[in-house]
Amino acid sequence: MARHDVRNSPERTKMIGLLCFVASILSPHGTLGQRVKVEPEVSSYPGQTVLLRCAFSDPTGVQLTMVTWIYEPKEGERMNIAVLHPSFDPNYPISPLRDRVSFVAKDLDVSNPSIQITNLTMSDAGKYICEYATYPSGNEQGITQLVMLAKPLNSASAATVVAGSQLAVVATCESVDGRPPAKISWVTTANGNATTESKPGADNTVTVISKYRMIPKSSDNGKDISCVVEHRTQVKSDSIKLKLAIQYPPEVTIVGYDNNWYMGRTNVVLTCQAKANPVPLSVNWKTMSGEMPDTVVIKDKELKVLKVDETVNTTFVCEVKNRIGISKDQVTAIVREPSQNSSNAGVVAGAVIGSLLALLLVAALIAVLIARSRRQQQGYRANGTDMKTRIFGGGKKVSKNGTGGGAGSGGGGGGNNNGPIYVYNESSSQGLGEKNNHHQPLTMEGHPEIVATTPTAQDILLSSELYDAERRKFDEMEDDERYDHFSGVAPILQLRPANDQDKMVEDYLDDDMESQRDGSVISRTAVYV
Repeated sequence: MARHDVRNSPERTKMIGLLCFVASILSPHGTLGQRVKVEPEVSSYPGQTVLLRCAFSDPTGVQLTMVTWIYEPKEGERMNIAVLHPSFDPNYPISPLRDRVSFVAKDLDVSNPSIQITNLTMSDAGKYICEYATYPSGNEQGITQLVMLAKPLNSASAATVVAGSQLAVVATCESVDGRPPAKISWVTTANGNATTESKPGADNTVTVISKYRMIPKSSDNGKDISCVVEHRTQVKSDSIKLKLAIQYPPEVTIVGYDNNWYMGRTNVVLTCQAKANPVPLSVNWKTMSGEMPDTVVIKDKELKVLKVDETVNTTFVCEVKNRIGISKDQVTAIVREPSQNSSNAGVVAGAVIGSLLALLLVAALIAVLIARSRRQQQGYRANGTDMKTRIFGGGKKVSKNGTGGGAGSGGGGGGNNNGPIYVYNESSSQGLGEKNNHHQPLTMEGHPEIVATTPTAQDILLSSELYDAERRKFDEMEDDERYDHFSGVAPILQLRPANDQDKMVEDYLDDDMESQRDGSVISRTAVYV
């Protein structure tokens, strides 16, 4: 049926033949001066009718006496198949074509001696010669080649072979009963080669057989291979796709063992993977010791250990069988002590500790900054109008209004607070100043009676004599009475805020007094308020 679909109908064959004949007339054929015009080649299919055209292009000055058609097969002798004479009826000599050949012109004019052949067979292929007998030129001829076409029946198949080391035919492709012979090629990624042979087919056709050979390997199973057939009767190549079928015993691999089976670990799984053709018939698990641990559960290709203990410290074997053979793989499980890093607890603990250390570092930095800020604020409090005053007193008791009672120089029993009082202002470059209650008061918060004057040379000399006594006094004091921040050039025993002057005066009255050369009595202790 496929062959019938591609064959030309008689009408189409006649049309093609006419076009070819016109083309042959427009372009000369054969030797120079050829006047017998024919189609060089005509093709057709078995069972169809073919038209063979012939004409004398320029009969001027020539007398056409007779036309003879001669058939020359590929094998055999030439024979006359049709003769046309103007004075006689057409003649068809005895030949294989006698009952199937005839002139097509109704008037039987020698100027148009074309013939047709019906019910063609493959053996009708060959040369057809149109020969004119002329006077006085003699005989002139033109040759047409009749090509009989037969669309082949193409097929291909893959052979099932067993993997091995010998060459084997893995695929065969055939193009049966074609004319002319077909061309066969192969397209595949498999490593092999093809051999092709031809043999006669029915009705003078040709059958072409191509076989693809290779050393079959398991890796080639399932690969694509295509047989490509090219033939004149086909508009495009005929490609037949196949897959190689290579049989091989199972290739077994056990997966799932991570070399970290520790005591107490649960739900570890070994999987037996197997590739095979044909498919495996069975999968069998066993151990080298012959006994399967009680904590092991087997289901098809999976072996599951519910809990790892010393009994699974063995070698597991997976054995797979198919029709070609039996293959196996094994894995030795080594049971270890519980790993310290068996979980992510270490990672979590590390993260927590690292976070705490970071927080402690930040807290320490903040504490240092705060302490430094406080120490700066606890200086002499000399910013703005805050001043520290060093008092060199002359009485035993000092009241809030600047008067006092007790022994004093030139003051009788009423006390004297008119001695020099030196003020040290940290915020000013002026330095040390003298305070007297008979001068204009220096503005100090809570103590308007304290005044500051410029110290005399005698005051400064007297104050320098007190350094050693004050230092000894400072060394004898308790640690909690000392201050750890010193500044300026004068010795410092106590730093007190301005709102603590009453307590400072009371403590001051308890200090040992010392008589001076001018008759006054002053304390050995210098107090800052």
